[in-house]
Amino acid sequence: MQQVLILGGGKSSTFLIDYLAVTCSSKNRFLTLADLDEKAASEKLQNRPNTEAVSLDIQDESSRKSMISKADVVISMLPAFMHPIVAKDCLELGKHFFSASYESGEMKAMKEEIESKGLFFLNECGLDPGIDHMSAMKVIHEAKGKGEKITSFKSFCGGLLAPESETNPWKYKFTWNPRNVVLAGQGTSRYIEKGDLKFVPYHQLFKRLESVQFLGLGDFDGYPNRDSLSYRKVYGLEEIPTMLRGTLRRAGYCKAWNVFIQLGMTDDSFDMEMPEGSSLRQFLNAFLPFNESLSVEEKLAELIPELDFPTFEKIQWLGFFSERKLPRTKGSPAQLLQAILEIDWALEPEDRDMIVMQHQFEIEGEYGKKLLTSSLVCFGEDSTYTAMAKTVGLPLAIAVDLFLDGKISLKGLYVPVVPEIYLPILEKLESYGIKFRESESPLN
Repeated sequence: MQQVLILGGGKSSTFLIDYLAVTCSSKNRFLTLADLDEKAASEKLQNRPNTEAVSLDIQDESSRKSMISKADVVISMLPAFMHPIVAKDCLELGKHFFSASYESGEMKAMKEEIESKGLFFLNECGLDPGIDHMSAMKVIHEAKGKGEKITSFKSFCGGLLAPESETNPWKYKFTWNPRNVVLAGQGTSRYIEKGDLKFVPYHQLFKRLESVQFLGLGDFDGYPNRDSLSYRKVYGLEEIPTMLRGTLRRAGYCKAWNVFIQLGMTDDSFDMEMPEGSSLRQFLNAFLPFNESLSVEEKLAELIPELDFPTFEKIQWLGFFSERKLPRTKGSPAQLLQAILEIDWALEPEDRDMIVMQHQFEIEGEYGKKLLTSSLVCFGEDSTYTAMAKTVGLPLAIAVDLFLDGKISLKGLYVPVVPEIYLPILEKLESYGIKFRESESPLN
């Protein structure tokens, strides 16, 4: 009996767990879901045959290794920093490894040993990274097969809200890790535009926007991801003059979020301590210059010249001009801001989220030049069965299923950019409504 071990049963693992649990009775497999919260893990498995929930403190090396030693494949749904620890255990114990997270430098350092042991390690097989790679490579390989040349590739993805759930001025609520949202974009982003290298520091990032449209959904703002340049090699487009990968937010979000960045409220590098009972207004005022004659609102307007009414409204809606009490008074500015947002940007049980992804290719062929746009829109069912969980978990679950069925026979360290991996996954995803729509138009 094939033994499958999932480490971590958080929000993004719902569809992954369901998919693999269903295969257990029909394909002679046994699924173990290990989580710190055994009760929550048990509820996710719903007493399905050939499944069990167990409690595991991932920091307990002895228990962790004992559990991994009994598995054939290990799926890590843990925080990203834990993946290399689990991967090293898998390497030592001769187990195959799967994750939806970025392939780290520590993971790449294991490449030779993974190959020499005949193991299969697959990373970046979720949404972004994951579905973005697979859908892009399908277009790239098809274009190359026709002798066409890709001269520009821009790709954008966002985890947002279905239109009916956009019930606040930001048109945003947390559909994944809040801390990652608050710290998004820190560092310097790198991309290339018509042969010119571009480096965007954090304090400029949310001003460097591209407008992206989806049929029937309106306008979105896209800002550059941290590193687009390395993907020229990953995608086999080493000489391409334009390569940009970005994140999508509703139009207007980035301008308002940039106010927090300019003030320093997303800084995670130092701790502050506000007096007990402090208000959101006092928290905001802590980042403004002293002026006895001006109000908090006036000081903010003076410090941020681009503070227009829609931006002011977003900040006001969060309560920053009110006497509402801070939910947390000690920690980094980013941690205090996150505590505020976790209240106001929490998904209601009936809320539906939405994933939007769009690839924009400029392609040259015998016919001249064309723009090929490939777009994905996926809606969640509710606040548990989210589009985020669906698009992160299903690709990984399908990959594991294909591997255990012997339909992926590769060995070594991979991301899903080879046809043997991405073609069957994309085909299966279509049966779950995760399907790209393509359109073409000539370019002069």
